[in-house]
Amino acid sequence: MDTENSLAFDGVLFHYPDTKAPALRELTVSIPKGRKTAVLGHNGSGKSTMFLHAVGILRPQQGAVLQGGKALSYSRKELAALRRSVGLVFQDPEQQLILSTPLEDVSFGLRGTGMDEAAIAARCRNVLELLNLAHLSDKPIHQLSLGQKKRTALAGVMAMEPELILLDEPTSYLDPLSEMQMLRGLDVIHEKGTTVVMATHDMNLAYRWADWIIVLDQGTCRAAGTPEEIFAQREDLQAIGLDLPLLADLWYSLPARLTAGEAAPRTAEDFKAVLNRLLDI
Repeated sequence: MDTENSLAFDGVLFHYPDTKAPALRELTVSIPKGRKTAVLGHNGSGKSTMFLHAVGILRPQQGAVLQGGKALSYSRKELAALRRSVGLVFQDPEQQLILSTPLEDVSFGLRGTGMDEAAIAARCRNVLELLNLAHLSDKPIHQLSLGQKKRTALAGVMAMEPELILLDEPTSYLDPLSEMQMLRGLDVIHEKGTTVVMATHDMNLAYRWADWIIVLDQGTCRAAGTPEEIFAQREDLQAIGLDLPLLADLWYSLPARLTAGEAAPRTAEDFKAVLNRLLDI
């Protein structure tokens, strides 16, 4: 397996107890290092199960999860090292927030690393400021909005400075401002070298945000590639019940003679600019 991948899944099979169909069906897919990757698929396609394997909470019943080209062994020492390098942010922040305030919660994991208090305080301050939570650092967590709770859960993972961050539906149920704040924080840490992966049902978000797409269906990888490559396969996506993002649908509906040689625009601003240029022809 390519060591330029953050993680790779090689023929991973996993059944939950008392279920007929496997949640992962010999899943083979790689998470490329340094990318912003969106994992797409319906409920039950295997997105969350894939993430739980990525941090060693679940173990393959067949196949292997590889890091740096080496299969995980699941010893206590290796799992501890894995969870320092790979962080998972759950869809429901209540599953992740365990202390009374954002500052207490974000600092909790760092204290287990042996870091001195001055360094812990500095790192917590930086992360809270990055996610626009500094003014809420001492506010009781139960008084925070859902968006603030989701950013606090992300801050706790970010404070550990993992190489790879996985987020399960990070923008679900968020208002536009909270979504923007979440995405802005993710972009900043990505620019600093962190690989960021999000599972999402939001095709429009995946199209404009990600630079790599993984499509799961019934526990297998149906496709992986750039947004332009994936969303050009309209029939393949529709066959598994996925819609095209609005901009991609509009773009691929235009006559080919107009769009030939043009890269598919991924934001509304880019779409307007291309249309203006085409209409000037």
